[in-house]
Amino acid sequence: MSREGVTPQSEDFSAWYNELVVRAQLVDRGPVRGTMVIRPYGYRVWELLQADLDRRIKDAGHDNACFPMFIPESYLKREAEHVEGFSPELAVVTIAGGKELEEPLVVRPTSETVIGEYMAKWIDSHRDLPLLLNQWANVVRWEMRPRMFLRTTEFLWQEGHTAHADEDEAMRETMWALDTYAAVARELGAIPVVAGEKTPGERFAGAVRTYTIEGMMRDGRALQSGTSHYLGTNFAKAFEIQYQDEDGKLTLAHTTSWGMSTRMIGGVIMTHGDDQGLVLPPRLAPHQVVIVPIGRKEQGERTAAEARRLGAAIKSMGIRVHVDDNRPQLSPGFKFNEWEMRGVPVRVELGARDLEAGVATVVRRLPTVEGQGKEQIPLEKVPELLPGILADFQSFLLARAEAFREGNTADVDGWDAFGAQVSGGWARAFHCGRPACEDEIKAETAATPRVIAADAPREEGACVKCGEPSAYGKRVIFGKAY
Repeated sequence: MSREGVTPQSEDFSAWYNELVVRAQLVDRGPVRGTMVIRPYGYRVWELLQADLDRRIKDAGHDNACFPMFIPESYLKREAEHVEGFSPELAVVTIAGGKELEEPLVVRPTSETVIGEYMAKWIDSHRDLPLLLNQWANVVRWEMRPRMFLRTTEFLWQEGHTAHADEDEAMRETMWALDTYAAVARELGAIPVVAGEKTPGERFAGAVRTYTIEGMMRDGRALQSGTSHYLGTNFAKAFEIQYQDEDGKLTLAHTTSWGMSTRMIGGVIMTHGDDQGLVLPPRLAPHQVVIVPIGRKEQGERTAAEARRLGAAIKSMGIRVHVDDNRPQLSPGFKFNEWEMRGVPVRVELGARDLEAGVATVVRRLPTVEGQGKEQIPLEKVPELLPGILADFQSFLLARAEAFREGNTADVDGWDAFGAQVSGGWARAFHCGRPACEDEIKAETAATPRVIAADAPREEGACVKCGEPSAYGKRVIFGKAY
């Protein structure tokens, strides 16, 4: 049974998602088509992810910086593949201060070009390397089919940009970023992503190699949740990012870029949500625990006072707790349904009978084992037991998502089996590597090569579409994607 006012997933997954992000007070639609207003509840999810990822980035030696959002159009044109790849998505300013500009300005779609310009200024010697930069920013990409968090005209992200002395060092950086994104997705979002390389046809514009983490949503589609790019010397050539080596010879630097965005919030919603609403992993939940006191007048005052006392004890355990005690006009049932819809991992109900019995009723958003969704726990034990309950819930969500992904992924060798598999899941298939063949597969099935999994076993075989030998020595994961 679905939450009233939200379309069931089985009926229309897209409608379910679009309705839920608004009803759960994560976002509102912005005044310009394709933009979004991230509401406090949704922004808190981003802050929690941002804080963890920022710590990891800094611990690895990167420094945060801030670059302009307006980029001279000529900068993008210096790297031919880059400008060609981004041209359809660009927002361009041609008038400012009431006058037509001599050179149009592009509103930042990504920052390789402007950062490349300054890397060239800041790097002179091999002693200046590696240069490890990160930026938290908003970017603009003009989306034709926008969807909140997943594809919006403006969104938030971090973008790392680094310069190195050689390919080996730059590739280590590229893989560090990929591994970091996979860890954040699994450890915070409870999303069991598959990490690996993109095919040439799916590479970032201007990159030599592109790596990705791909998650399976509950409708069987894939979501690219973070990418890391080895740019080789492509941007170094375009912007003259070079250094004097130990022998005094001028050498081009090898650069990387990598990013993770608010799209991850959409991934969390679609990986764990159900017909009742959001299901938030505890590590990304604005409120990990909500306490709902029950009762009216004197009875209500007593339960509310006890709820506040219990809330303080829970907060002292490092848990994000909210006491819902200032909305007396709303019934307990309404509050239960609202917090369930908004994905709070654990709800604590506290009524007069509970106080008399010296217990609290603890309700998990989903039962981690059968019959364990709701239980009564002695009041004095609640604060010390909740950390374990939340940790178990986080682990449960990851295991559930992993089981769902594995149950909807299969090895396929025939074209008919391929089409059937990608209609609602992922297919592991051999592929020749030709972009033209990728285009044919997409045209006939709407599926694209999502990732060549790093941990996939070495295998040889014939392309599932054209029969030519596999180009990668292993199977490629195909699926329909957001």
